[in-house]
Amino acid sequence: EVQLVESGGGSVQPGGSLRLSCAASGFIFRNYAMSWVRQAPGKGLEWVSSISSISIGVGSTTYADSVKGRFTISRDNAKNTLYLQMNSLKPEDTAVYYCAKHSGAYYYTIRSYTSDQGTQVTVSS
Repeated sequence: EVQLVESGGGSVQPGGSLRLSCAASGFIFRNYAMSWVRQAPGKGLEWVSSISSISIGVGSTTYADSVKGRFTISRDNAKNTLYLQMNSLKPEDTAVYYCAKHSGAYYYTIRSYTSDQGTQVTVSS
């Protein structure tokens, strides 16, 4: 059974930083692309970033324009953990953040499973 458990959320002031983690189990983590998505209050699910399962050079990660240059996605296959380093946070980054597993190794495959737990990030002065 696929399990994805997020942690690391919290409340920060604009300009601050947070590092989110997603602990994965129930599947061979290193073989699958992973993503972060978020849902702001009253809005739909928004894709944030994705990472392929293997290094394919400059194409191994991808970001939404709204977070490019501020967020960094990474993974530790030895720990079965996905990360999202978020810097220069803005109030519009306030949302519940979820991690998701893809159906294949590359980030352009579909997201086949999304966590239903999430971690809350609130950016406010």
